[in-house]
Order: sequence, then structure tokens, then C-alpha cells
Amino acid sequence: MNLILASRSPRRKDLLEKFGFDFSVQVIPTEEVESGDPDSAARANARSKALAVSVRYPRSLVLGADTIVVLDGRILGKPKDTRHARAMLESLNGRQHQVSTVVALGRGGQAVRIFKETTLVRFRQLSELEINGYLATGEPFDKAGSYGIQGFGGLLVESIKGCYYNVMGLPMPRLAVELRKHGIEVFS
Repeated sequence: MNLILASRSPRRKDLLEKFGFDFSVQVIPTEEVESGDPDSAARANARSKALAVSVRYPRSLVLGADTIVVLDGRILGKPKDTRHARAMLESLNGRQHQVSTVVALGRGGQAVRIFKETTLVRFRQLSELEINGYLATGEPFDKAGSYGIQGFGGLLVESIKGCYYNVMGLPMPRLAVELRKHGIEVFS
């Protein structure tokens, strides 16, 4: 079965490539839900990405995903500008938050499997100099919560509980199990 990634995320693409999956990338723009209940928003976004592409490619298994950073019940999306990124980093400073990824697998316009993985991430106590330095790297500006654990943002993290790859955008161990159910193997 052909696997299609319905995402422009370079991190998701890199993860699938790293683990040897054979896939293509096809994206059909969909309207993203950015407010309301965090889990419902992520589920709706992942589902709409997967189903939009699966209608066009009905014989393929289409993977849509949405990763959200949640602090105190609020979604911390991608920052609008430097001030917004700074405010997010300051709110995460020294605190624990949740990173959840909802993955939707679609085929022929139908969702065949939707699941969620959550990782708890604790930031260490950061100085103003560190926050300014991290902002200067430019890394925060295309990432939910204004940080990327796989880059310089990893220096901000004190600990995680759960799947590291989930924080990057795809819970790879769980995804491998789910894809196997659809005839797509890592070790084939």
C-alpha cells in the first residue's frame, strides 16, 4: 500500500525518511482550528488534512497529523512575531506542559484510524539572556510553542516523560505499530 504524508512539515518528512518509510508528500490546504478544546482542535486538523488528500488518492493510506503545545489548558500555536514568541517562552519557563500529536490515517475519504500521543515536557529555569539568545537563532518562529526540541530548543528542556519523537511532530514507535496494521512495515 502507498503511504502519503499530508503535511508540509519538514520534521515529519525527516522522521519518516529517517526510519526508512517509502512515502510521498501531497498537501491540500485545509482550514486549521486554532482555538477551543485543544484535543478536539488537533483531532479536527489531523482528520481534515488526511481526508482531503485521501479523497484524491483513494487507494493510498494518507497520514495527517497535528501537534499542539498546551499550557494551562491553552493551545500555544506558532508565534506571530518575536514578541509573541518571547511571551510563549516566558510562560513555559521553568514549567511543565503537554505536547500532543493527533495522527489520522485516511483512505478513500474515510478515517480508518485516529490516535493521540501525549508527552510531558518540562522547561528548565531560563535566564533572559538565554531566551534572547534562543530567539536570535530564528528557530522558534515556525514551531508550536515557539521551540523545537530537535534543535537549539533542546537546550531549554529539563526533562520529558513520553515519546521524544512526538515532541518533534510524529510519535514514531506508535505510528510504526499502527502502519503495520495496514501492511506498511519499517523493517521490510
